[in-house]
Amino acid sequence: MTGERDIRIGQGFDVHPFSDDPDRSMVLGGVVFDGPGLAGHSDADAVAHAVTDALLGAAGLGDIGQRYPDTDEAFAGADSMALLADAAAAVADEGWAVANVDCTVVLEAPKLAPRRDEMQAGLTEAVGGPVTVKGKRAEGLGALGRREGVACFAVALLVRSDAPSGRRVGGVR
Repeated sequence: MTGERDIRIGQGFDVHPFSDDPDRSMVLGGVVFDGPGLAGHSDADAVAHAVTDALLGAAGLGDIGQRYPDTDEAFAGADSMALLADAAAAVADEGWAVANVDCTVVLEAPKLAPRRDEMQAGLTEAVGGPVTVKGKRAEGLGALGRREGVACFAVALLVRSDAPSGRRVGGVR
């Protein structure tokens, strides 16, 4: 034990407008959906970005912009699920295990329910702990209600791991 608290919570948020590029795919939680893609430096996966920020914040490792800056061409078009897995590994290397992550995605379309299990499975695999996803509508209010983009809120709970850096304990990194 290092004297730090054994539990940490982190909050993540991300928002992306829809892209005008007809060839851009919409990716949410690592799943490709029909419809216009989201504008961004990477693949603009707002769900993966919010989860990444929640994990990094809980572990005291900064934020997604510090770790994967949008000014770095190395991250242009990056797979956000790969960035999330990298961030989760960094969190594990600091001696933290993911207890759970909960996400709320705010969008008018597409419907997440038909693909929710697929999203949750991919996110859970990337972070090494259970991830839940909920879809909510903005009920026509504001930019999200006018179908101008997608936002995601994520909360991550980390617990101190007894494992040496990089080892898996009980199925969790």
